[in-house]
Amino acid sequence: MEQMTLFDDRSVSAPLASRLRPETLEEYAGQKHLLGKGKILRQLIDKDQISSMIFWGPPGVGKTTLARIIANRTRASFVEFSAVTSGIKEIKEVMNQAEQNRRMGIRTLLFADEIHRFNKAQQDAFLPYVEKGSIILVGATTENPSFEINSALLSRCKVFVLKALTEADLTELLVHALNSPKGFGMMDISIDSRHLSAIARFSNGDARTALNTLEMAVLNAGMDKTGTICVNEEVLSQCMNRRSLLYDKNGEEHYNLISALHKSMRNSDPDAAIYWMCRMLDGGEDPLYIARRLVRFASEDVGMADPYALTLAVSVYQACHFLGMPECDVHLTHAVTYLSMAPKSNALYTACEDCKKDIKERPAEPVPLQICNAPTGLMKELNYGKGYIYAHDTKEKLSKMKCLPDSLEGRRYYRPTEEGEEKKVKERLEHILIWKNTK
Repeated sequence: MEQMTLFDDRSVSAPLASRLRPETLEEYAGQKHLLGKGKILRQLIDKDQISSMIFWGPPGVGKTTLARIIANRTRASFVEFSAVTSGIKEIKEVMNQAEQNRRMGIRTLLFADEIHRFNKAQQDAFLPYVEKGSIILVGATTENPSFEINSALLSRCKVFVLKALTEADLTELLVHALNSPKGFGMMDISIDSRHLSAIARFSNGDARTALNTLEMAVLNAGMDKTGTICVNEEVLSQCMNRRSLLYDKNGEEHYNLISALHKSMRNSDPDAAIYWMCRMLDGGEDPLYIARRLVRFASEDVGMADPYALTLAVSVYQACHFLGMPECDVHLTHAVTYLSMAPKSNALYTACEDCKKDIKERPAEPVPLQICNAPTGLMKELNYGKGYIYAHDTKEKLSKMKCLPDSLEGRRYYRPTEEGEEKKVKERLEHILIWKNTK
């Protein structure tokens, strides 16, 4: 009951997202690729050369807000339409009013939210007025305009792609909410910066979700003896209903979890590996990041013991790219389980590291002449390619020709193990080495 008195003032009774709706481009968060200095949409707005356009992007990135800002900036009358409540009759009434305004020198910016929900007849009703310039149509959609908007109308609109807000954008927005008089600036609130980052990650690019979550956390937080509202981890976890979202993708916990995943797979423990993988997903980790680490693991820790592991890991990466979350979690589980149960060999990893060390510490050796290419007569005269033996021409499909520099003669990098399929590779390599060393 005591907390509710903080919000009795009507000036803060509206939802936080509504109170903080930007009114100028300077207050607007994100979309720097369109609104940054010198960018095309910013130039059109600054020069007052706005024409009909479509904003295509995910929810909560500010499509409606941007349309309102443009209307104010270009001194146009703003009319908002909904596909649910607006029929052909309502559209024509607004269009007639817009035509009258045009004759009086007043432009009308008509904002059609979720324009993909307007049927063909409704979309066609806009067309003649867009062509005459009676209205500046700004449509907002979360769907691909190529498939959802009539081609005739789409051809008369410039499409701008709005991107999901970054974690940095959302964190900045949350800090602004805490400091602004329109937000919580008049209140004493204690909240850790990592909790703000957790809200930003949880919001997945949606400013409205971020502000609503912050508001819920503040409303449900306790107050200490000094009157400070304290948003702690427990309150935030309840508001997001996902405790592990406090995991920081750029912090220590991120590296701890990926280390736990790697080491569990290396130790052939599929249950632990699946657990740590799911912990990362639950924390908001990009599934493609996990998939990339699995591709690396397939060569570093499985290698030639199961050559198919790399193929499977790459296939899982592609599946994650095609489907995304939440459906791709089962593909990651597939790869994590396979890699956990696969025979293990780090022979490829050690071969690569040993070779890199030699290259770093030893002089850069010239390529032996016998394996140099000789495309010109001069190079042949200089003995380029002299002594080269084409292995396919021999009975054994092998030759005793040296391919390493003289200073590295006999150097071994790849030392296969006897794990899984690599045992066959080891037997063949030993046979080859014995044959080559036989005089």
